[in-house]
Amino acid sequence: MKKTLLILMLLCLQSIVAQKYITRSGITSFKASVATFEPIEAVHKSSSAIINSKGDVAALLLVKGFGFKVALMQEHFNENYMDSDSYPKATFKGMLKDFSLEKLKTNQKFSLEGTLSIKGKTKEIKTEAVVLKQQGKLIFKTSFLVTPQDFDIKIPGIVRKKIAKQIEILIDYELEKK
Repeated sequence: MKKTLLILMLLCLQSIVAQKYITRSGITSFKASVATFEPIEAVHKSSSAIINSKGDVAALLLVKGFGFKVALMQEHFNENYMDSDSYPKATFKGMLKDFSLEKLKTNQKFSLEGTLSIKGKTKEIKTEAVVLKQQGKLIFKTSFLVTPQDFDIKIPGIVRKKIAKQIEILIDYELEKK
């Protein structure tokens, strides 16, 4: 009896563990451009994220991983604005409301609520996310707006007009079952 119970518990545990989807190559990008000036945008192609069967979402990225078209912009981003040596990571922890992996349909929209942490500051995020189950993978897409002030990012007066007041963050993750 004890042996059967142990085997049953291990099978249940394996089932729970198998209900996670993970990526280490998620794409996170942002746009902070003002129309009349040079585009300020960057892409990060190695964001890590996990979504479980209950809709819990967690993501992490190394700030220095953002790539810019202009090397000087990347240097200023890391050294002057993000202080990447002191604050190397950005994280998101949240929940997809009413999410059910078993009931997931094509291109289903969910409310996403959570906290974004950058430079030691945290901001509540409420947005919509699209989740799609395709060929055994989860496709997760969302976007939201933040301001530099949300994270105590100081913008010098000389470039203030060149940087958008609201920065759009775009998420495009393809997660595999683990």
